[in-house]
Parts: sequence; structure tokens; C-alpha cells
Amino acid sequence: MSTARPEVSVVVPVFQEEASIPTVIPHFIDSLSRQRRSFELIVVNDGSRDRTAELLDRLAENEPRLRVIHLARNYGQTAALMAGFWAARAPIIVPLDGDGQNPPEEIERLCDELESGPYDVVSGWRRDRKDTWLRTQASRVANWLIGRVTGVRLHDYGCTLKAYRAEVIRDARLYGEMHRFIPVYTSMHGARIREVVVRHNPRVAGKSKYGYGRIFKVLVDLILVRMLQKYRTKPMHFFGKITQWSWLASLLCMIFGIGRAIYAQSPWKAFWGKAPLVGVIFFLLGCFSIMLGLVAELAMRAAFEYNAGRYWEERRRVNFGPGGAEWEPRELPEARLRAPSYEEVIQP
Repeated sequence: MSTARPEVSVVVPVFQEEASIPTVIPHFIDSLSRQRRSFELIVVNDGSRDRTAELLDRLAENEPRLRVIHLARNYGQTAALMAGFWAARAPIIVPLDGDGQNPPEEIERLCDELESGPYDVVSGWRRDRKDTWLRTQASRVANWLIGRVTGVRLHDYGCTLKAYRAEVIRDARLYGEMHRFIPVYTSMHGARIREVVVRHNPRVAGKSKYGYGRIFKVLVDLILVRMLQKYRTKPMHFFGKITQWSWLASLLCMIFGIGRAIYAQSPWKAFWGKAPLVGVIFFLLGCFSIMLGLVAELAMRAAFEYNAGRYWEERRRVNFGPGGAEWEPRELPEARLRAPSYEEVIQP
């Protein structure tokens, strides 16, 4: 196995793609071989239960540039991409779908765009998308909504084909279904993003893993991303706003109750009735928000200082050599390998 560092790492997550692997992966290798940059093709098998693992191992036997990671079970596309990002050695990382709809011929152009200007991310835009009309329109609405909420306006968040500088993506800590929001995460760290039109091929083999049930997941993830984007390092500010408005509502309810008691000439009504009861509820909501904010601050600090970010298990690797990946997340000091005590977390 060659130990020379490649110029571009192409990461391909696959799941149940036995119909596509025999033609798509050799096509990827052939196309990349004809491009100017040296490459490694990292295929992450996300716990497939069909013949995907067998086919990948067979292809990797005679192709050292094809490196395969088999995850222990199906963790989802985000975990598969993260496993590939962490194993990548090149200064440029390009994720690619394993169904063949993203043409690998576009990789060279994306890398050229990345290196020609002051960009950290070059995002593909499937303007002439080869999908159903309903799926295309749903994607357009989702892209508009994500851009509106996050302020990072792209035409095609769902396009996997993007080129990243390795330093802006390797330290990402993604989980759940957050892969579609990678440009937002990079922008939170000051990444400069450019969007270019790329070709899109129709699927010729296999079955799409995307369904319309993912729409609700996107909306829920969008709320989380917006929260992380605005309050990731200051969660107390978010809960503080809830406390502020809750206590203001409580004060208004109390003023209303006192005014009603004065008008009715009955002091008892200032302390007993719907308005004072609602005021007490808003006051307690404010107190709970303060406590939740404190807990979130402590959790945020513990996460920043002690979290290594890996949550998947790998069954085995192919063509990685005896040392495994040449890059691993930053090694934590020995003191951080244990759980922090309460006094260590709260000390300034």
C-alpha cells in the first residue's frame, strides 16, 4: 500500500447498494485516475446487509487506492461521512453519493474552484436535477427555508457533491441527520462558501434510500441547527430570554390582578383568581428556564472540554495498512479520559 499522501480524498457512504457497486465504484476509480490530482477513494459501508461488503472487498483486493471502512451496523449517512472524513489523508475532501447520480468527472472542477480563490467550501448545485417533480419541488422549498433560517443561502443543500478544505471539516462533530447542514457548520467557523452548477445523472440501478418522511426530520434538525448556530457557546442567553419574557408576563398578570382588586374593592381578588394563578405559572417557568440554562452551560463546557466526538463502531478496514487511518482526532490528555468531577466542571 502506498504511503504517499494523496491530493484529494473522495468519501463515498453506501448502504444496500449491491446493484450499483460493481459498476459505480470502478467508474469512480477510472474517472479519478484520468484527473490531474492523486486520490484515495474511501468507501464507507454503513452496515449493509446485502452483498455490498463482499463486493467492496473484492474490488479493493487489486486496487490499493480504494480504501473500505465497514461499520458495525447501520448508523446513518452522517456517521458514515464522519468516519470517512476522519480517515481521509488529503488536504481536500470530497463526499460523493454511492448511487452514481453525482458524476465524479465534476470533482476536478470543484477542486480547481476551491484552490483558485479564497474559498473553504465549494458546493455543488444540481440545477438540472434528474429526480421526480415532487421531490425536486420539496427540495427547493427546503433549501429556501434552510437559507432563510440560517442565513447561509445555497440552492442545493441536499447535493452531497461538495469540495471541502480538510481543516474545516475534519474537526466537525456531526450526529443524527446533520450531514445536509455541513455548509452551515463550516460557516459557523468562518468558512467561505462558493456554489457551482454540477451535472446530475438519473439513477440506473438500486433503490433510493430517501423518502418523503425525511421532510419532518429536516424541519426538526433545522431548529436544532439554528439553536447551535446562535446559542452554541451561550445557551444561557436563550434560556435567559425565556425567563425575561416569562417574568414580564408574570408581572403584568400581577398588575392586572391588583388593578381588578382595586376596581372591585375586594383585596382578596388580588391574590386569588385566574390572573394571579397564570402569573405564578409564568414566574415558575422563568425559574425553570434559569435552571435549564445553568445545566446547558455546564453541559456545553463539559462537551467542549471532554468530548472526542466519535459515536460509531467500525467492524474492520480494508487497504488502511497496519496503522489504520493516518489521521485521527486530536489526542486527549490522559486527565481528560476520565469523567470530570462536579468541582472540576463548575470551577472558573
